[in-house]
Amino acid sequence: QVQVVESGGGLVQAGGSLRLSCAASGSIFSIDVMDWYRQAPGKQRELVATVTSVGMTNYADFVKGRFTISRFTISTDNTKNTVYLQMNSLKPEDTAVYYCNAGRILSDATRYNYWGQGTQVTVSS
Repeated sequence: QVQVVESGGGLVQAGGSLRLSCAASGSIFSIDVMDWYRQAPGKQRELVATVTSVGMTNYADFVKGRFTISRFTISTDNTKNTVYLQMNSLKPEDTAVYYCNAGRILSDATRYNYWGQGTQVTVSS
């Protein structure tokens, strides 16, 4: 089992920056990939950024050049794996609840997901 907790959301003016944190605990060495998603009111949840256990990253076009996802960061006591999302040049359209997802790739190539509760990001114009 993996538990996922996001933090770092808040209110920021357009053009500002925020850094979100996603801390996974439990069976952290079973995690193969971690993603950030977001969901704005009335819209579907969308993928923002992905990082794999070997450090490969991928970004949605609408955040390329503005957001950076970190590599896996394992705590010194091996109890937590933390991934950060640095968000710069924020726009009002970035306003959403941001969710972290930790994924395990199973032997049949399917993926088992662990979701956090989300953190609100509000960008004022």
